[in-house]
Amino acid sequence: MKVSFSELSLPQTGSLALCVGGDGSLCALGAQLDALTQGALTRAMKVEKFSGEAQSWLSIVAPAHTDLDRVILLGTGEASILDIENAGGVLAQKAESLALREVFVALADSEQAAHFAYGAQLGGYRFDKYRTLEALKARCVLETMTVATTDAEKALQAYMPLDASAVGIALTRDLVWEPANVLTTEAFAELCQTLTPYGLEVEVIDSKQMAALGMGAMLGVGQGSMYETLMVVIKHNGGAQGQSPIAFLGKGVVFDSGGLSLKPNSSMNTMKEDMGGAGTVAGLMVTLAKRQAKVNAIGVLGLVENMPSDKAQRPSDVVTTMSGQTVEVMNTDAEGRLVLCDLLTYTQRTFKPRAMFDLATLTGAIITALGDEMSGIFSNHDELAAQVTRAGELEGELVWKMPLGDSFKRLLKSEIADMRNNGTKLGVGGSSVAAQFLHNFIENDTPWVHLDIAGTAWRSDNLPTKPKGATGFGLRLLDRLVKEQFED
Repeated sequence: MKVSFSELSLPQTGSLALCVGGDGSLCALGAQLDALTQGALTRAMKVEKFSGEAQSWLSIVAPAHTDLDRVILLGTGEASILDIENAGGVLAQKAESLALREVFVALADSEQAAHFAYGAQLGGYRFDKYRTLEALKARCVLETMTVATTDAEKALQAYMPLDASAVGIALTRDLVWEPANVLTTEAFAELCQTLTPYGLEVEVIDSKQMAALGMGAMLGVGQGSMYETLMVVIKHNGGAQGQSPIAFLGKGVVFDSGGLSLKPNSSMNTMKEDMGGAGTVAGLMVTLAKRQAKVNAIGVLGLVENMPSDKAQRPSDVVTTMSGQTVEVMNTDAEGRLVLCDLLTYTQRTFKPRAMFDLATLTGAIITALGDEMSGIFSNHDELAAQVTRAGELEGELVWKMPLGDSFKRLLKSEIADMRNNGTKLGVGGSSVAAQFLHNFIENDTPWVHLDIAGTAWRSDNLPTKPKGATGFGLRLLDRLVKEQFED
């Protein structure tokens, strides 16, 4: 969608969108239009009992005494920034039913104008790559939005970093939506290599190099697949030379059959999304580069496919991780932690980050605990965890800090290795056991936060700025965290 900003005025023709607060009052321009139409707006609001409640909308066709095709009223409730973004998302998602391709939006406040456009970008996302039927291709999509505001230049400046976020989220969503027969490990790595025009440095580390590094845990996960296990390192050098980077690690299991611990079909048919953590990290790195974030940042993606075959890892196999610790693999479907543990060691020893964040669709247990609106976070650093939580609240990406500790560490005891990859008590503290496993690979008290996004990386229903399907959860949160806590 093409977005532009103009000075505040009433358009003469076309479709006009206006925001209405929770008290049902029209803005100054809306009141002006209501007078021009001899009360058509307020009469329609009264008849339809439209009060401006957040995420509500009302369409008025061909209002009298104007040449406008349509006026769309969008409820913003308390008019928080998130309410304004949601109004933009509602408009974008209603474009098809309203046959809108172009719309003029009047919103006096310049910051609100920028966030409205951002919400529309997020809400208007579609993944139509594989649709071929004419009836589907002809569906109406909002193509052009002009937002009129009191200071168009100020609105544009506020919108530019938001647009960078929208671009990163769209990339993440595209990656998660892709079927696994298209987005193989090699295809994912090749796509990452096309991101260099953003100013990013991209390195692909192959299986032979990983073997030389001693990354036995991650390589074990992928040994049953026909596709090579790969690691991708993405660098954004926006901070001072020599400044320690912040690091973002993503689980990139492009398809998770469970391996020899085979999943049932009902659980397997959504497993193309098991690379959601890596997808978010790739999108985040694009966002940081596009908005020229003043920070040194590293993205590390572990790309692997977990498949059964005569070469696949077996339950009870023992693997040696890059850290030197050994792991008894008691469940090949607890593979994400085996990917991440080697990424954690590689990142710490290679880049010595000042803070480290990993994202993974790691456990079904986190969905049982927190549902699909909130992600669980686990950390060895209370202040950093609090900063993540606060950033999530401001961005509408809610997280909840979950426990680590010796009680979970005891559940990882193995009879023959340093640890096992799942808990000894089935169904007990599954998310915390997985996070505790990862904590065993944190060196020198590196500040670390693990985000389990199993419940939030994909939606089964629509929200105004998160259409059904891939969400890109975590990108907004981490982008704000970088901006507020780590940039120079």
